Amino acid sequence: MSEIVLQVFRFGFLLLLWLFIFAAFRVVRADLFGGRTGRVASVPPRAAAAVTGRKRGQRGPKTLVVTAGPLTGTKITLGDQPILIGRADDSTLVLTDDFASSRHARLTNRGGQWYVEDLGSTNGTYLDQQRVQGPLLVGPGQPIRIGQTALELRT
Repeated sequence: MSEIVLQVFRFGFLLLLWLFIFAAFRVVRADLFGGRTGRVASVPPRAAAAVTGRKRGQRGPKTLVVTAGPLTGTKITLGDQPILIGRADDSTLVLTDDFASSRHARLTNRGGQWYVEDLGSTNGTYLDQQRVQGPLLVGPGQPIRIGQTALELRT
C-alpha cells in the first residue's frame, strides 16, 4: 500500500476513536446531570379538560402518591413548583431504584394541569403503558412508572 493510503486509514481510525469517546462522554454526562428537555407541547384548555375528564371549576390533583416500589406510601403535596424525580440528592422525590437515573423525570404544573417529561433517562419513563418522549398531560389516577416505582396524581 502506498504511504498516503496508510495515512488516510490512520486518520480515519483516529477520527472514529474520538467520535466514540465523545459519544461515551455525552451518555455519562446525560446520566449524571440530566439530558436536554424537548420543546413544551401546548394544549388548549378545552382539549386538556377533554383529555383529563375535568370540567371548568374543578381543581387539579393535590397529591403525588408512590403506589409501588421501595417508597410505597410516600406522599408529596403538589404546589406550583416542578417536581424533580431521580436518584440525585437534590431531587424532590429521591428514588432508591437502580433503574432510575440521577435526574430521571420532571412533573410540571402548567395552568392547573400536570405534565410529565423524561429528562433523557436511560431506562425511560412510562405514562400508563406509553413511553414518555416529550411532555405528556397526566390525569388523576394515571400511573407513571420509573423503573420499579409507580406514581399517581390524586385529588
